[in-house]
Amino acid sequence: VQLQASGGGLVQTGGSLRLSCDASGFTLDYYAIAWFRQASGKEREGVSCINFSTEGRAYYAESVKGRFTISRDNDKNTVYLQMNSLEPEDTAVYYCAASASPIMATMIFDPNGGPLAPNYEFWGQGTLVTVSS
Repeated sequence: VQLQASGGGLVQTGGSLRLSCDASGFTLDYYAIAWFRQASGKEREGVSCINFSTEGRAYYAESVKGRFTISRDNDKNTVYLQMNSLEPEDTAVYYCAASASPIMATMIFDPNGGPLAPNYEFWGQGTLVTVSS
């Protein structure tokens, strides 16, 4: 079971990036998938999550709501995070993670409305997003 995040880079304030989370060794259809981020010197925070395929509901932290969109392409076994109107505060290493308990994982959120890391068993390596001012 492997997850690989990609798509990070350097972008100016107001710009956009699309992150990808590719899965291998398992099918994402039955998992909840989440994006987390960790800025330098700060704790990891939940950004967004999407329920398993046939349910498909998406959830967002308040800090990214209206700017970020999570989606899944089951044919490609990939989940995306489209990030628009990026701000310097979005600079962080972004991680994708999967939960085999999608109902529970999408019922409990942090105070900011983001997913909770302990609910996700499988993690990919991070991809760095840098937003310049």
